[in-house]
Amino acid sequence: MPNIKSAQKRVRVTERKRLRNKPVRTTCKTNITKAERLIYMGDVNAAQEAVAVAITSLDKAAEKGIIHPNNAARRKSRLMKKFNQLQAQAPAPAPTKPKAAKAKAAKPKAKPKTKAAKAKAAKAKAKPKATKAKPKAAKPKVKATKSKTKKAEEKPPEKLDSEG
Repeated sequence: MPNIKSAQKRVRVTERKRLRNKPVRTTCKTNITKAERLIYMGDVNAAQEAVAVAITSLDKAAEKGIIHPNNAARRKSRLMKKFNQLQAQAPAPAPTKPKAAKAKAAKPKAKPKTKAAKAKAAKAKAKPKATKAKPKAAKPKVKATKSKTKKAEEKPPEKLDSEG
């Protein structure tokens, strides 16, 4: 046990930091072991997701200074080496690529390219909402004018803002 006051404080500070860093280190280790197990089992898709999670957790730990950046790089390299060996053995990825290409080709056709087209799409989306509001407004009291329905719609958010 240190006798000097600054050394005693340093012991307390390092203990706090150790306790703060411990869960991050354990999650890194857990993510790496999960990824390695999936790699050894031979499940390519699940292993790919697990490897991505493990790599992000290692990057975050290195960013925060919990582990050294070279340590994180070494662990990521070893993990990717194992995963690449699994991918080299698995012959299944070829059929999935054409499906992904077809899905990507269909998506740009559905998206509007110009601002005018986007505005039209927004109006089209807004119209069903307005039609849904009309049956609610069919009650005798609310039906009188449009301004009353607007006021009725505006009041609940104001109450929420003043309460919260």
